[in-house]
Amino acid sequence: MTTSVDDVTKIHSRYSLTLINPSSFYHSLIISIFIVLLLVTVTNIYYFNNYNIAYSLIQVTITLLITQYIDSRFTKNKEYSKSIHMSLFGNAIWFLTMVCGIASSNIFDNVLTLKYIVEGMFLFASFRIGILTTTLGLKIKESWIVCFIQPVAMFFVLVPNYLWIHILEDVTTLMYGIIFLTIATVWSLLTDRAGRPNLRSTHELVQAYLSSISKNDPYEVEDIIEKQSKKAVVTTYQLKLYENESEFRLILPEIHPGPYNPIGGSNIPYLIYKNMKSSAMIMHSVSDHSLNLPSKHEVNKYLSDLREDNILSACKKCTEPVITQTNKARTTGFIFDNTAILFLSLSPYGSEDFPSSIKNKLEIIAKNYELDRILIIDCHNAMGKKISDKDEDDLFNSAKKNLYKLIKEKKYNFEFGYSNSENMNLQSADLGCAGISVLCLLINNKKYFLGWADSNNMENGLREKLVNKFLEKEYKLLEICTSDTHYTSRSVRNRNGYYQFGMISNHENIQKWYLQIAKQASNKIKAASFKILENKSTVKVMGSTIYKNYSNAVDNSITITKIFLILSIGFFCFTMAY
Repeated sequence: MTTSVDDVTKIHSRYSLTLINPSSFYHSLIISIFIVLLLVTVTNIYYFNNYNIAYSLIQVTITLLITQYIDSRFTKNKEYSKSIHMSLFGNAIWFLTMVCGIASSNIFDNVLTLKYIVEGMFLFASFRIGILTTTLGLKIKESWIVCFIQPVAMFFVLVPNYLWIHILEDVTTLMYGIIFLTIATVWSLLTDRAGRPNLRSTHELVQAYLSSISKNDPYEVEDIIEKQSKKAVVTTYQLKLYENESEFRLILPEIHPGPYNPIGGSNIPYLIYKNMKSSAMIMHSVSDHSLNLPSKHEVNKYLSDLREDNILSACKKCTEPVITQTNKARTTGFIFDNTAILFLSLSPYGSEDFPSSIKNKLEIIAKNYELDRILIIDCHNAMGKKISDKDEDDLFNSAKKNLYKLIKEKKYNFEFGYSNSENMNLQSADLGCAGISVLCLLINNKKYFLGWADSNNMENGLREKLVNKFLEKEYKLLEICTSDTHYTSRSVRNRNGYYQFGMISNHENIQKWYLQIAKQASNKIKAASFKILENKSTVKVMGSTIYKNYSNAVDNSITITKIFLILSIGFFCFTMAY
């Protein structure tokens, strides 16, 4: 099951639209008050020739604050912060209309009249229709009532009462206002239907998404996604190293972390990690977001099914690691009994998730080499764009060479030691709940180290710094892998929507952390056996269709918005001139 990388990329590229609001509603509140103070000042000085504006400033500001609170009572989730953000942008539009009116009167030698204040009020109300219906959960009829609360209240306080009658006398401006309100209404109706027939309501999805990220409430989004998800059988492989009561598991789930925090399986690596008594590394398989678990219910079902192991093989011998490089592509491989385990990486160059075509071709090669199975790990340890055809070919050729060499390698008894950061109290926004860990393997009297981080990718070049630092201590660090967790401990305001490991944490500190843990793992070395385990689980996964439907809905909505924005700006310019 695969999903179009382009669909996921398109959706992700729209994440920056959620960063338009200030990071805090306090910022919005302060800025909105400042804009209103400018609005009152400009209006009184230029439109009313009134320089005694202190009383007006106080009145309008108080009206602003009261109506901001009243607005919040009408919204779907009674969210005061969203009414503040709406107020900020609405008043900014009104203020800009005032300024454009002044500029227009100078350019066209028109008389500066109440027309521009009234038009600004209608534009403010029209903008509110869009926000109230798309993000705040009101129906069109309700939004037509609520949209006037703040603009009209502020207008009546801002404009002297003897001028109110002129609103009704200026039929042209009233018609302009009705046209702007109609444009906003039609835009709202069309964007809500932009995802049909596959998506019933685009606005409903937007509201659920905003609720999930602002209130950390997954239920609305999960309900929408789960209804459209399909059942599938997913496989999880485990390499279990054990000796008496000590054990470690290298886990390769077929499912993919995501779709985003806090929805579905976004924190699935940590949940698996805890399920395995914090003695595990949860690797990133060659999979994509089509294999996201859509809800907490499906996550719990999957975790429950992990308790039912099917032993595929058991032995005490493995090969030494083999490393092959083809241009940017690097493969590190082992064979445990007759199971090959390959770690694929493009660090320090990086890419998005590796495509399943690589896995499919390598499985054929492994079968030709008479291997029982091949487990392929995407190290996910450098940031990059969609993988190029050349890099994909190089990855495959590197892995193919690795397999060819591996099948000729002698197998040895081995020892292992494992340690993690649980007692180090590492708390950083670029690390997930499971922290970092190191596995030490002693094979043929040589020590090899494998590092892991519960993080969403890594800073480019961090792996290489760690490898070199380990070499200074005469340690052989084979790879650093990440879990690709989609968990975030705090709100992230960047285009990626997450902090890759090393973006927040100091690189020198990271090197010290890993060396400390590696030393602990090395000191725990003991002879071991291993088992290859398989777990099957029938769960709902999101599939590729959901992303296509959501991507189309977003793209259609943005196209509609661009068209209406051009029409609105054109009509606005017309009203400024006439």
